[in-house]
Amino acid sequence: MCRILPEKSLHLWISRTVSSEMSVTCFLRFLTRADCSRRVAAQLLQKRLLSGAEAVNALRPFYFAVHPDFFGQYPREREVNENSLKRLNGYLENLQKPGVQSLKPTRLTFYVRDTTAEKDAAQHEILNSGSQDPEQQLDRARKAGKPTLSSWLSSNEATATKKLKDSLPRRAELKRLKKELCQTLGLADIRWQRSWGVAHRCSLLQSLSRLSQQSPDVLRHARGQILIFTDRSGMSAAGHVMLGTMDVHHQWAKLFERLPGYGGLLLRVQGLRERVGQLLGGMQVIYVERLQPVLTLEEHHSTLSALQKSLHSGRTPFHPHSLQGLRAMLENDRAGPALHQLGHFVLPTACEPLALHWFVRTNAQEARRRMRRQEELEAEERGLVLACLERLSLGRLYKEPSVTSAQMIPCCRRLMEEPPRCVPGLRLCVSHFYSVLQDGDLCIPWDWRR
Repeated sequence: MCRILPEKSLHLWISRTVSSEMSVTCFLRFLTRADCSRRVAAQLLQKRLLSGAEAVNALRPFYFAVHPDFFGQYPREREVNENSLKRLNGYLENLQKPGVQSLKPTRLTFYVRDTTAEKDAAQHEILNSGSQDPEQQLDRARKAGKPTLSSWLSSNEATATKKLKDSLPRRAELKRLKKELCQTLGLADIRWQRSWGVAHRCSLLQSLSRLSQQSPDVLRHARGQILIFTDRSGMSAAGHVMLGTMDVHHQWAKLFERLPGYGGLLLRVQGLRERVGQLLGGMQVIYVERLQPVLTLEEHHSTLSALQKSLHSGRTPFHPHSLQGLRAMLENDRAGPALHQLGHFVLPTACEPLALHWFVRTNAQEARRRMRRQEELEAEERGLVLACLERLSLGRLYKEPSVTSAQMIPCCRRLMEEPPRCVPGLRLCVSHFYSVLQDGDLCIPWDWRR
């Protein structure tokens, strides 16, 4: 079993330089949590100039160091690496796109395996059999992470039950703190971007409570807002207040003081969304927090402006209202347009208008079909979840954002057809791997084996 480096994460800065070779610059650095407040790198690991294609091959060892399938027992780190890899792959696609002159540098975060113990334990085997193939290691990690559901429950149910029991006082405290802060500050809601443990969530709410006691006048601007604890502070593209978990009270207070100034920018963003939607034949421009990287309102405004300019420069406008009812999501790091499995278009901000027009027109009918199908799947999923809750006497049944309705439905059906023996009141999370979370929730893969 692999370990992650304690209190360390890997940050990747990647950018493209304009030169005769049109090369890509990659920086890989370790950053300790103790040094995060200073935002400086503790150790520079690599600096190379590569073409876009060469970067993919050069990063191959890096992929195996951070691949999510090696982090089956670390759900938060696995989620971070999954999201960062998606963004990295999209960025590298753009680097290899002909005609792209420059791209804005981007910063990604990864957790890295600590393979020292693995190497020491396997030293004799390596000497006898030669160097190990990373792909074989990855395949073994996948297989090892998926035992049968019944055997895994038998081995881990007692641990989960104890952790769940121990977490009940913290859960009650979290519920009390959230309700109290929402009422005191007049908040619409408090959310978390990541699946942090209950203790960590409580500590964040306690910090916010202390700030409200120390600077009550500053937080009056938060009335009616949705607060989200995440990795950075600012106003999100969805118009929610983001509180960076690594920031101190002073930085939070400065953000709350600036909130009234976001009103004008919010109106401009709403206007841009409408104008871009009109240029796209009446499509609705959306921003989905669970599917997209966290963007500030300023970044979202810049993205909308770039696409508006690109569409205005085209000579093949969409007929007004011809695409009404469809949805579009914008991505900076995408090389070309795509159709998401949920039915919305994923459009790059820098796209040749003719190619964009052709792609959307060609796939409009399929987009409508997928949207209708998704509505049917979500309705079926809700019914099956309720049935499973009752049949298995679970405390909660939910899924990770990366699990689709098409995956959740067969999982629930199989749970209904052959319900596993489990203690009433357990909290079950459908994921891509087995794990017992720190507060007693049980993660099972959606494609679990009997």
